[in-house]
Amino acid sequence: MPISRRALAAAFAVSVLLPLSACGSGDDGGSTDASGKVEGDITFQTWNLRANFKDYFEGVIADFEKKYPGTNVKWVDQPAEGYADKISADAAGGTLPDVVNVSPDLVAPLAKAGLALDLDKAAAQYKKEYLDGAWASHQIPGMTGTYAFPWYLNTGPLFYNKSLFEEAGLDADQPPTTYDELFADALQIAEKTDGKVATLANVPTIEDFGRYGVPLMNKEGTAFTFNDAKGVELLTKYKELYDAKALDSQALTATPESSGKKFLTEAVAMNPGSALDLGNFKKQAPNLYKNIGITDQITSTGHVNMYVMGVMVNAQTKRTPAAVAFAHYVTDAAHQMSFAKKVAIFPSTAGSLDDPYFTKEDGTDETRVRVAAAKSLKTAVNYTPVLFSEQMKTELRNEVAKALQGKESPKEALDNAVEACDRLLQQQG
Repeated sequence: MPISRRALAAAFAVSVLLPLSACGSGDDGGSTDASGKVEGDITFQTWNLRANFKDYFEGVIADFEKKYPGTNVKWVDQPAEGYADKISADAAGGTLPDVVNVSPDLVAPLAKAGLALDLDKAAAQYKKEYLDGAWASHQIPGMTGTYAFPWYLNTGPLFYNKSLFEEAGLDADQPPTTYDELFADALQIAEKTDGKVATLANVPTIEDFGRYGVPLMNKEGTAFTFNDAKGVELLTKYKELYDAKALDSQALTATPESSGKKFLTEAVAMNPGSALDLGNFKKQAPNLYKNIGITDQITSTGHVNMYVMGVMVNAQTKRTPAAVAFAHYVTDAAHQMSFAKKVAIFPSTAGSLDDPYFTKEDGTDETRVRVAAAKSLKTAVNYTPVLFSEQMKTELRNEVAKALQGKESPKEALDNAVEACDRLLQQQG
């Protein structure tokens, strides 16, 4: 992925529902035994990383091939656009690479189709090297096993425009820290600007319901539950914001990219982001950068949301030892740390977040954001359920839109979304 907050958000949001019948169960595939000699040709696929990190990955591959003579790693990089569809097509066609850059919701259908190697069986000796929560992030409800090495993590604060807060009569040094404060401030900004400035640019997603404290699924992972009273309460609040123009009028069709542009042009007062954005603000919107405020993600649970990337081994690879060794090599502590110093992401390896790079501030906004994010990641949660597919996200988004437009009540909309998502869940098998 091109490493920007908007691209990260878009890419992390991708899911795929594979045509499982086309995939089989890997009967003609490789071995789950990774203990043999590390040798042979393997293919490694990344997710739109070549443009910015060509030298880094070529160096990692060269070092691996030097460490294991007789190995040859072919690196392929796919664009962010259509990545889920590409994986689905490769899985159905039997052309999935040996080692694949994935997110948890991409792993679920691959694991169910027998295409993702169970690392609890094939690579259990490495488990202790990773944060417990990160290792668990590629586990699938209803299945035993772990289906990808955790790679990098990301999270970030809320950015806000101090001048827009001040113009609305709010204290720019006291940003909202609770949902009640957020909704109250948003309504005041809309009122004071006659609806010209919205505070938020996005409709609530599944992770927003999670952060609000809404239970998203039952414990068995067999049904969704985000239509409970707390879920209805959140959507009702958003309906109030939408009617008052405190939620941007284009939020129903917004993308992370368009929301970012709205914030850059000072059309909205708040936007989620990461340390990655600060350099972008400084370069593209110096007036905004001068007035930028930084505050923590708002959550009712005490746990911020995190995004997780992983590296999966194809269960059908003919070179299991080499594929497992390379997937581990890319995601080990040394390589995650070196990658984190090239781009504002965070390692999933145990102990890495205690490095001074993630704990010491030097007075700059960049280190302030990095240190705060690293601290929050130790207890962060990936709120998006592993089983929540792209189709489910579309169903939820469509129903949320109907509620905001007044075509359905918030309760009706969420009931319909849960019904549709449960139906899709059953189809996953």
